[in-house]
Amino acid sequence: MYRKILVPLDGSKTAEGVLPHAKALAYSEGAQLILLTVAANPALDYAFSDPGIAQKSEEEQKTRSKTYISQVEADLKAAGFKVSTLLRVGAVADTILQTAEELQADAIAMSTHGRTGPARWLLGSVAEKVVRSSKIPVLLIRAQG
Repeated sequence: MYRKILVPLDGSKTAEGVLPHAKALAYSEGAQLILLTVAANPALDYAFSDPGIAQKSEEEQKTRSKTYISQVEADLKAAGFKVSTLLRVGAVADTILQTAEELQADAIAMSTHGRTGPARWLLGSVAEKVVRSSKIPVLLIRAQG
């Protein structure tokens, strides 16, 4: 039933909280895990009028993201999982949804940071946007702690 499971990761331990669940689902289904990291900083759109500064910041974020996602990929491959990685740039929720559609993923597995109150109002909820707009099942794991 599940052949491709898209797993968005942002480099945080919170986001990695979904990995045991995604691994269990992939193992039981013989599915491929597709790790996605989205290099995005919404502040870049507003904070910098100098495109050179914004570009340098984006490049630094891409480099950090590539290093991070490569390590997670190596760990999963060492454990015997079928894994691939993607690095995209854009609005996080929209990029997750677009990537799932492009790859014809069967499910999205992700964590929620569990923001409430003003933080949620100001920052929004990527998980909520994905759940509301996804055309495929979404496994959502609430952050621990």
